[in-house]
Amino acid sequence: MEEDRGHLFQQKLQKLEELKEKGLCLYGGKYDATVRIKQVKDDFKEGVSVKIAGRIMAYREHGKSIFADVKDISGKIQIYVQKNIVGEDNFAVFKKLDTGDIIGIEGDTFLTHMGEQTIKVNRFDLLSKSLLPLPEKWHGLKDVETRYRQRYVDLIINDDVREVFILRSKIVKSIRDFLDNKNFIEVETPMMQHLAGGAAAKPFKTHHNALGVDLFLRIAPELYLKRLLVGGLERVYELNRNFRNEGISRRHNPEFTMLEVYQAYGDYEEMMKLTEELISSLALQVWGSTKKLMKDGRELDLTVPWKRITLNDSVKEVCGKDFFTVDDPYKTARDLNVDVSQNMNRDEILCEVFETLVEPNLYQPTFVTHYPASLCPLAKTIEGNPELTARFELIMRGQEVANAYSELNDPIEQKERLLKQAGAQDGEQKQIDDDFVRALEYGMPPAGGLGIGIDRLVMALTDSDSIRDVILFPQLKPESLP
Repeated sequence: MEEDRGHLFQQKLQKLEELKEKGLCLYGGKYDATVRIKQVKDDFKEGVSVKIAGRIMAYREHGKSIFADVKDISGKIQIYVQKNIVGEDNFAVFKKLDTGDIIGIEGDTFLTHMGEQTIKVNRFDLLSKSLLPLPEKWHGLKDVETRYRQRYVDLIINDDVREVFILRSKIVKSIRDFLDNKNFIEVETPMMQHLAGGAAAKPFKTHHNALGVDLFLRIAPELYLKRLLVGGLERVYELNRNFRNEGISRRHNPEFTMLEVYQAYGDYEEMMKLTEELISSLALQVWGSTKKLMKDGRELDLTVPWKRITLNDSVKEVCGKDFFTVDDPYKTARDLNVDVSQNMNRDEILCEVFETLVEPNLYQPTFVTHYPASLCPLAKTIEGNPELTARFELIMRGQEVANAYSELNDPIEQKERLLKQAGAQDGEQKQIDDDFVRALEYGMPPAGGLGIGIDRLVMALTDSDSIRDVILFPQLKPESLP
């Protein structure tokens, strides 16, 4: 295979040199295409002069004429190059072109004897000579990593892949429009932070030379967005990049996109309504319905309202065990074949059982509520039950898509919880974000906060199986290490 590619590369290089000898510009400049290919085909009439630009995707020579397929972002159309129309010299030039080359075309539309919409070329311009051959087939397991690594080729060859990313862009725009129409303000907060806060995750560390300090790429923007609530910005959101120095899998990429929304005077119930309304409205735009039959043969139904169930009840429903009352949660989990450690407390074991046995089977959108307070240091507790928080996770197609809670705005309790989360080692307390606590001491209104994983949401709306299918350039090991 590599030998074939090398041979084709040499052939293309030879053609490039031959075209150079003819004095041609092989990498042209601005080209004023007047119409996209889709518009030509949608409004097709014979005898119309058009000017398009695109990439040659197929090439068929027939003596004194050549048929080729040219593709732009909107579609593909056949072109017809005839020697007695473009002239002998230009025809000889066109014979040196290959699939993959980018050209500009001026010509007139007509229908072939087979009724195919075609452009008869009057003039063409070579805009970019390709040197590497396009693959004939780009699908299949053996090409999966290459597709991710060489996304530019994937986009050229696979129309459905390109459509996913066009759709992703439209989804993000629709999210902005939805929130803007509800009077939320889009803001930007620091990506480099002195302390990595707002979530429990391992950060990436860097160093700022001018300041002479270590910084962290943010794992979440939450603490900065809540500072803005203190400052009087009552409805804010950020579409942000987060970085977590953790595993890579079908559901995880170390660099990912999150939507975080904060609404003063709201709570987690308000965030549930907002989540339902936002995602169901996106489904209507993308699917034309709130229901869709997915590739796995199951129907995903985003019609509101969605199911709500507490974390403990969801485990009881599936496993028949109440982890708040069992005598030995460790033994109970092990009996359920859940891999837990004896160092884990009851709350941690409950969450591990949920993530192992319950979450993967929650296909329809489900709000799982009332998470243990010991695991949620930034969330308010349920009134009358300080052991549980006013928090939910939205589970869809077996994975978490959103996380939200009623924000803790008591500065004294918040500091105590952050110190407890940080933990003491040999009597020395780990550092907490004192400035965030100071901000709360000025007074933060009660609020609801929401985080939605954009990559996972796009996975659901585009029926994609892997997070790598919705990230243009997912993180991969280098092809060759130094």
